[in-house]
Amino acid sequence: MNFEFSDEQQQLQDTVSRYLTERYAFDKFRAINASPSGWDKAAWTGLAELGVLALNVPVAQGGLGFGPLETLSVMGACGRSLLLEPFLSSAVIATALLRAFDDAAAAELLTRMATGDAIAVLAHYEPDSRFETQWVKSRARKSGDNYLLDGHKAVVLHAGAADTLLISARTSGEPGDAKGISLFRVPRDAKGLSLDQYPTIDGQRAADIYLNGVQVQESSRLGVEGGALPGIDAALDVGLAALCAEAVGVMQALVDATVAYVQSRQQFGTAIGRFQALQHRIADMLIHLEQARSMSYLAALRCSDENVTERRRALSAAKAVVGQSCRFVAQQAVQLHGGMGMSDELIVSHWFKRLTAAELMFGDSDTHLQRYAALTRS
Repeated sequence: MNFEFSDEQQQLQDTVSRYLTERYAFDKFRAINASPSGWDKAAWTGLAELGVLALNVPVAQGGLGFGPLETLSVMGACGRSLLLEPFLSSAVIATALLRAFDDAAAAELLTRMATGDAIAVLAHYEPDSRFETQWVKSRARKSGDNYLLDGHKAVVLHAGAADTLLISARTSGEPGDAKGISLFRVPRDAKGLSLDQYPTIDGQRAADIYLNGVQVQESSRLGVEGGALPGIDAALDVGLAALCAEAVGVMQALVDATVAYVQSRQQFGTAIGRFQALQHRIADMLIHLEQARSMSYLAALRCSDENVTERRRALSAAKAVVGQSCRFVAQQAVQLHGGMGMSDELIVSHWFKRLTAAELMFGDSDTHLQRYAALTRS
């Protein structure tokens, strides 16, 4: 199978890489990371002007109408630059979710998201869901022409940056039931909605969302009542594939930085990169990197398959391998850099944190190994 990018995809990758290299250097990242909001509106506007935010938006809504392969081509650059803006949560996951609904309000929101004028994020996982997407306790009770939402959503990435939250809530059934989950468009400043914001280990911002009788109109519901879970699952699978591609970009950056370091670091009158033991460790890092790269391609190719079982099996296999590679490459890079590998002033430590977070997002390696085994037996 040919895994080379087309000319158009390669140009897209080169453009985004060049832009982030010039406009989102490490000192820029540290300044944004230290800011109260944890993201930069000017950087978000720059990405919109570049057309990156319109990547997955349908042409009918003013977007480019691309898909997972084009997303893969730019996620590596986002990872290398440690992008703190809500690209994955809004321009990939929320966009993929909104595309699943033939809804005028969803189309209008996509149009504004393509230009950077609106940010939407999915609020689905709950404190005790353990990455089981059907485990939803939050409730939506019908009240005349409205719904009243009550519940608690956990670790919602970039919730504080969003102006629209796509919140799942159960309109029927019990936690664990696949049916009965609905999706609602809720303004971030809605009455009865509160956010507890905090930084994640890799410097991004997340929040727990508390819903206490939040009232939304019936027109805020996306799709049919109780039928939102398949669309949520599909969007999260697209996001998982994008996360794998981002992690590969970070791992490539770590390998490059580590090779450069061992070639320049002198000990006993020679570069430590000439020591055979360290050469073997570098070789092992490269093996894990290439395995992860191959699995990220598989994830991008399969994340939109209509066969749900085969799609999720491929994605769990990819996430398990990529997660194991994240841990190995990150740990080796820090050890080969010595004590300075953990210093805040060195970008290596921040790449390490980004890979640590990536290994845990959407389920860690053990979770996906178990899921792969269960899907293989069924």
